Amino acid sequence: MTDPIQTELFIGGEARPASDSGTYDIFNPARPNELVGRAASATLDDVEAANKAAHAAFPAWAALSYEERGAMLRQVAAAITEDAQEVEQRARLFTREHGKILFETHLEISRLGHRFVQAANYGDRLAQDEIIKAAPNDTIITRQPRGVAALVVPWNWPLAILGAKLPQALMAGNTVVVKPSANSALAPTMTLHKIARMLPPGVVNILTGSAGRIGDAIIGHPHVRYVNFTGSVDIGRHVMKVAAENITPVTLELGGNDAGLVLQDADLSGDAFERLYRAAFMSTGQICFALKRLYVHRSRFDEVAEGLREVCNRQIVGDGLLPETTMGPLNNAKQLKVVTDMIAEARTAGQDVQELGQVHDEALYADGYFQRPTLVFKADPELSVVRKEQFGPVLPLVPFDKEDDAVAAANDSEFGLASSVWSADRERAVTLSRQIEAGYTFINAHGPSVQDGNGPFGGFKHSGIGRNCGYEGVTQFQGYHSISGRAGALVAD
Repeated sequence: MTDPIQTELFIGGEARPASDSGTYDIFNPARPNELVGRAASATLDDVEAANKAAHAAFPAWAALSYEERGAMLRQVAAAITEDAQEVEQRARLFTREHGKILFETHLEISRLGHRFVQAANYGDRLAQDEIIKAAPNDTIITRQPRGVAALVVPWNWPLAILGAKLPQALMAGNTVVVKPSANSALAPTMTLHKIARMLPPGVVNILTGSAGRIGDAIIGHPHVRYVNFTGSVDIGRHVMKVAAENITPVTLELGGNDAGLVLQDADLSGDAFERLYRAAFMSTGQICFALKRLYVHRSRFDEVAEGLREVCNRQIVGDGLLPETTMGPLNNAKQLKVVTDMIAEARTAGQDVQELGQVHDEALYADGYFQRPTLVFKADPELSVVRKEQFGPVLPLVPFDKEDDAVAAANDSEFGLASSVWSADRERAVTLSRQIEAGYTFINAHGPSVQDGNGPFGGFKHSGIGRNCGYEGVTQFQGYHSISGRAGALVAD
């Protein structure tokens, strides 16, 4: 067994323990009695120090050109991905503290580096002002960074989600205070330390610990000029209320109950069922925009049901570090109970519920936070497994006869994060996509492995406000600034 590690805060260019030396334990969800490490438990004094450091560093960082900031972001991208041995160590640590399989951990690390490069590549576009000539005035429309940005990161895909907000905030000219989730803080904090050390002191500050202890103090701090939060709807509401005290704008990327529509003409040859499986069950289903409801044309229902059943049965559930494992545990006992309660409700209602996949180590499965991939066939639309976000390895399949009915069912939700349409007809798929109330729609695919980070990502309704990723993800961290003067005197012809 590897000795437990310990991570520290990072404030003003230095790693340091919490001001009261407090820590908290993080255990392996595959082996809940195995201590993986301890993270510093930040205090209110640490929150104050981090915000002061970020505030002090802001003027010099904002004064740099986009080209200068972009060059540093590219150096960061190389540093967090180039040392294969060190990356492997961080990946194995993250799998132990989180539970996801090692392949997905490496995907997260590479995604983080790639998104730093993507943000840096927007430099030329960001540097271009818009010029309006409309007598009697000329106007220059530019943007400026907001100041200190508070970035709150969830436990499910913390490294990839960091890549959707951290490089964008930095490229926009902001300094940051980052709060990783207490449930998976070790490898993300180590990665953030590497990033922070490559940038001027105070540009990136890191606070770990209980959200109940320090969350409101971070979000409500008077130095914080923007909040970017990813997490649950209930916490998102609270974040918005706290931020409102200082009229602090927010981006909220919240939950999803993402619908997929398999049309009558869907091409289900090749790896289509593997793609459907990954859409729903990647990272044990713990993805905000995973496929969570699958509506299938009745003429194709049996084919889809059998195809997904066969792929699910090939999966091996176990410790994410083992090479044969294709699905790890859920991250925590609370989330496991949410999922198993939904499965139990469906069974009690007389639904056709099938728990699939293979378990090679029954004792490990019994002790850890495991749940085999589960399908609910011809699910009652009123069940919680259809109405609510499962955030785990269970997928309801619902037949439909008319496409209009499928679209209506997809939109009959408080959420509007992502969706997918599966059809051999591109125009038909795009036409239906435009009718779905979602911030992102995939065609013949679904999920983070096929997401285009060049496009803005976010949701409608209770799935949140604002956008991450893409050019728009950078400009979210800026405010517009109009400079106007007499026509001909401000802007040269």
